[in-house]
Amino acid sequence: MTDQQAPRTLADTVGAAVLATRGVAFLRPGLAELLRSSVGLGAARGGAGVSGVRVRRQGTKGLDIEVHVVLNRGHRALDVTRAVRAAVLDALLTEARENGSAQVKVTVTGVV
Repeated sequence: MTDQQAPRTLADTVGAAVLATRGVAFLRPGLAELLRSSVGLGAARGGAGVSGVRVRRQGTKGLDIEVHVVLNRGHRALDVTRAVRAAVLDALLTEARENGSAQVKVTVTGVV
C-alpha cells in the first residue's frame, strides 16, 4: 500500500476539511514545520499538514477537536470560524467517524 492509498487519520480528514474552507490560508505550522522551513528542508510528509489540528477522545463523551488557522485578509474571523466548525462536523459525518458528539474549537492565530 502506498502513502496515497493509506487510510487517512482523523486529523488528516479534519485538516483537509479546514483547508478547503473559504478564507483559510493555512493551518498554524507546528515547531517541526517551522524548523524544517528555516533550514530549507521543506515538509517531511505530504498531506493536509495537520500540525494545526489536535484530536482527542473524551471517553464516552465523543471527540474534542482543536483547530488553529491563519486567515486570508479580507475575511471576517467570525464567518470563517463558523464555516470551519461546520466543515469539520460535516467531514466527520461524511467519513462516518464520529462516535457520539464532537466539540470543535477554532482559534485564529493570524491573518495574511
